[in-house]
Amino acid sequence: MYDNTCKFLAETFPTDFASWILGEPIPLTKLEPSELSVEPIRADSLIFLESAEVILHLEFQTSTDESMAFRMLDYWIRLYRRFPTKRIHQTVIYLRPTNSPLAYQTSFASEQTTHQFNIIRLWEQPVEIFQQYQGLLPFTVLSQTNNPEEALRQVAQQIKTITDKRIQGNITTATYIISGLVLNKEIIQRLLRREIMKESVTYQEILLEGKAEGKAEGKIEGKAEGKIEAANQIALNMLRSGISPDLIAQFTGLSLEQIQKLQ
Repeated sequence: MYDNTCKFLAETFPTDFASWILGEPIPLTKLEPSELSVEPIRADSLIFLESAEVILHLEFQTSTDESMAFRMLDYWIRLYRRFPTKRIHQTVIYLRPTNSPLAYQTSFASEQTTHQFNIIRLWEQPVEIFQQYQGLLPFTVLSQTNNPEEALRQVAQQIKTITDKRIQGNITTATYIISGLVLNKEIIQRLLRREIMKESVTYQEILLEGKAEGKAEGKIEGKAEGKIEAANQIALNMLRSGISPDLIAQFTGLSLEQIQKLQ
């Protein structure tokens, strides 16, 4: 769920990500992985954004992966084959602190070739970077701060000033999810207003996916059982996305015991 949330932010606020990664607010649109090759592309943690002159390839990672360097080379070849005249900028963004040397690996090397790419470790990034742009606000708590709770409090204050309710809901939901990497749910719930999330696309997609399947079952079993099935399906969808049982309980109203049985 963390990876998908990051991809959602990059797709929804591409200019903010361009300002951060590329240093200029270039308008970018989403490039579907299917356009690059008939071969499968693992798309759970990456997103491609393109303009007339540049392609921005972002990988979001909560943990290190030994195959990352080779994958970056593989993606670069696919991108270059499809867009030989465009500048290709590749960046792996690590969300959670780690001492693994893989989080510092910026190249793939063999006897025949060498390929370079960029790495960003969020915990080394200044807080101020993410406070400048709405689309980057959810990353603030993961940045270079000794007090993530205070950082979240400041983000909550900034979210209150967002006048567009849809954007406000999306940013709140993304912040809620991403903050779970470093803060416990009691702190997050105290600082973020859950009712704002009802305007969020991400929040609604989670609910709708479960409700749709729950309604089908509910026609046979009745409304009461249909509601239970809907809640169970939402919980299953969230478990598959890697969301913690505590956060699932908050979203669905199920008890931790019920969620553990689903696991």
